Amino acid sequence: MTDPVERQREHFNEISALYTESRKHPNHLLLKDLIWSAFFADCKFSSFPRMKVLEPMCGLSEGLQIIKRHVQSEINYFGFDYSEQMVEIAIRNNPGAKVTQRDATSFDSAGEMFDWIILIGGLHHVFAQADDVVLRLASALPRGGYFLNFEPTQNCWATRVVRNRIYKRNALFDEQTEQGFDLENLNCIFSNAGFEKVRQVYPGLLAYILYYNPDAFPAFNLGGASFVRSAFCIDKLLWRTWLAKKLSFATITLWRKN
Repeated sequence: MTDPVERQREHFNEISALYTESRKHPNHLLLKDLIWSAFFADCKFSSFPRMKVLEPMCGLSEGLQIIKRHVQSEINYFGFDYSEQMVEIAIRNNPGAKVTQRDATSFDSAGEMFDWIILIGGLHHVFAQADDVVLRLASALPRGGYFLNFEPTQNCWATRVVRNRIYKRNALFDEQTEQGFDLENLNCIFSNAGFEKVRQVYPGLLAYILYYNPDAFPAFNLGGASFVRSAFCIDKLLWRTWLAKKLSFATITLWRKN
């Protein structure tokens, strides 16, 4: 049987070109900008001179731009991914960024510490090892350090059924190694690793369904910027509510190390 990490590496190498090109679409880029601008709009953070940022499972290194735009422009950035194709693309798109090939399931900080960790949609690719991965990453944060996580989640039977069906039928996902998290379980993983919740929102609603995964659902990518903005405005009215928590396909959480 193929090792799960090796299977994921091969899978991402195979889809890297489609993944990269699809996520250049203006609708997708606009939605991400709206999501992160709204999430960080009134956040206050501790100051970290010469801030060090780690992005595990970095993919295209989108966390680099998120942190530079919304938290602090001058940072020391380190990213890694287990797909050599994604590492190559990340380096090409972010000249000068330190990005290497590495496996999150065997991560060892070797005593090196960071001020922020940002992980965008990575843990569900190592679902079976997620507890251990978070503990390994937590060892690289001092007390007061931040861990920003954006992850596919479900919190009711309907979203769970829909996601499981998608993972079985859509070739952009690998059913054998990928799985969305029940939100309570994901929160417990971080709490057990010594984190306290700073902020949590549930943006996986209409705009997310239509525009966040254009590689997997190109038929949903309808309309232009006005459609994206309108759908997001509706989502934003709800994304802190109990209803969004129940129905959202994704969760953003900012955690702080105790």
